[in-house]
Amino acid sequence: MIPREPPRGPQLGFLYLPPFRLQGLSIAGEQTVVQVPELDICFDIGLCPRPALASPYVALTHGHMDHAAGLAYYYSQRQFQGMGVGTVICHRALEQPIHNIMNAWVDVEDQRTPYKLVGLEPDGELEIKNNTYLRAFDTAHTRSSLGYVVLERRSKLRPELVGLPQEKLVQMKHRGEPITQVMEIPLVCFTGDTMWGTHFDRPDVLEAKILITECTFVEPGHRDRAGVGRHLHLDDVVNLMDRSKAEAVVLTHLSRRTSMTTVRKQLEMKIPPQHQDRVHLLMDHRTNRDRYHRQADQDAESEKTT
Repeated sequence: MIPREPPRGPQLGFLYLPPFRLQGLSIAGEQTVVQVPELDICFDIGLCPRPALASPYVALTHGHMDHAAGLAYYYSQRQFQGMGVGTVICHRALEQPIHNIMNAWVDVEDQRTPYKLVGLEPDGELEIKNNTYLRAFDTAHTRSSLGYVVLERRSKLRPELVGLPQEKLVQMKHRGEPITQVMEIPLVCFTGDTMWGTHFDRPDVLEAKILITECTFVEPGHRDRAGVGRHLHLDDVVNLMDRSKAEAVVLTHLSRRTSMTTVRKQLEMKIPPQHQDRVHLLMDHRTNRDRYHRQADQDAESEKTT
């Protein structure tokens, strides 16, 4: 009897949340890598699917292998394919261990792979694009961990000066008087693995346009399991929905213990109706594919009318 073909690997999840694409894999205990191509960044790099190489930055939330095992390969392949040296941002506590990993590969391969590593303390920042910054914040997991917010800074005329003649504004500027103020716009937040904590009270987390958060457990009987592993349960997400101003809340890191059918049912039962259109599952391929096809059809109709 002919043997069966080997099982296929998991397919990349994909969501188009204008103006950003979210793509990647996130399965609890196996691998997490979530890429936002428009922001030049991946969050975590448990393994390194080929599209992730295009991101010059990786924001590492913590050092568990399902979130960090692809680091050396990411660095190596970017160098091999002439894509420039990759930069990984991590918690200060992980800097030396990652240096140790890269030095070990020198001994294994007998060659040195160039890499960049930036350690951040909570509330530390790094500019990743023009006027676009990555900010770290403390989370609560089983070891040192960070979440991240990508935010845009825009300079705007102070509200009380709106309507003044241009000549007046120029005079004020020449006198050294401030005529603008810097506005911070949180674009995307990625919590990484975490239990509930005060980081969910942060304005930059609550006001992010897209909130990507783990939700490892969804079933009523799994609340204790969430606590043991310092993860979120769907009940935590329900509490978050009234407070978050996000246009989209994307759930990642679901456990394989629960089927996608069960996850969908739990969301339908527990997420209030007024919030259900805001909640998405990165790895719900069927629902996300149908949604994308509707977006494509709407786009095609719009093109016809213009």
